[in-house]
Amino acid sequence: MLNFFPQPPPQPSGGTSSPPPPIWADLWDADAAELAEAERRLGVTLPTRDRLSEIERSSRLQVRDGVLTMSVPMVAHLEAGGAQAAPVGFVLSRDRLVTLRYAPLQSFDAVAKRFDDPAARPTCGLEVFVELCDEITDRLADDLEQVAADLHGISTAIFHVPDSEGRAAIRSNREIRGRLRQVGRLGDRVSETRAALLGIGRAVDFACELTTDWFGGGLEPRMRSLRQDVASLSDYQVHLSDKIQFLLDAMVGLIGIAQNEVFKFLTIVSIVGIPPTLIAGIYGMNFKTMPEYDWSFGYPYGLAVIALSAILPLVWFKWRGWF
Repeated sequence: MLNFFPQPPPQPSGGTSSPPPPIWADLWDADAAELAEAERRLGVTLPTRDRLSEIERSSRLQVRDGVLTMSVPMVAHLEAGGAQAAPVGFVLSRDRLVTLRYAPLQSFDAVAKRFDDPAARPTCGLEVFVELCDEITDRLADDLEQVAADLHGISTAIFHVPDSEGRAAIRSNREIRGRLRQVGRLGDRVSETRAALLGIGRAVDFACELTTDWFGGGLEPRMRSLRQDVASLSDYQVHLSDKIQFLLDAMVGLIGIAQNEVFKFLTIVSIVGIPPTLIAGIYGMNFKTMPEYDWSFGYPYGLAVIALSAILPLVWFKWRGWF
């Protein structure tokens, strides 16, 4: 689907005047036939989705005959859940900006709505490019803020609960697995944001370097500010990545503690059960000369010795602080 901004006004019947050329053409989820038709109507060569998905810098940032071709790796989070890899392509010239995308992106919708207001309407393709990069960066910042809030909640649940609740939580394997999956999903989201920030930063640097003489350089301050925002978000993303790694290590440590608790309990039970088993085995031997067989208090005596042999190890373990 190909959309033009601003939308060409309706032509009166019999009119011969041509509408003003659009400054932004947005091509959404185009197949090969639609891509060829868009190239014919716009008079430019557009990259395919495979080309936009390439990871080499020379493939993502190109300039030919004054036309800049840039691609940014993006991941669109769908309303039904899950994520979809959706590279975004920018074909920027002095006349217009052509964008290629393969998933719905709120940043594009926000910029498209600005064309409805004549006062806020962008005036050139480079300005549309800056507006789109700014909107994408703002939404990436919102994603990082949400990740930070989720990590804070997980950190609070792990490290800031009473000891009694903490021990119960540690022994809940289901809860530990759930938190590990949650931290893993947040790590994937931060990684996706890092890739998008890296792509946006490279595209903005590339455009800023090659468009300094376009339209008098009036957009240079905004592009410089955008570069600073991307750099600051990249630093913040590194901080979140370190925190995610710390929480992963902490969760693995909690799993180890939980396993040690289980092994310690089993060890205590096995050690406590050895003396009573030994005593019961001794008195289970059928020898005629065993004096306790003819003693009237032999059975209570045997039970008392068995109980005492189990209690003494427990007292010893408790005194040593092993449980």
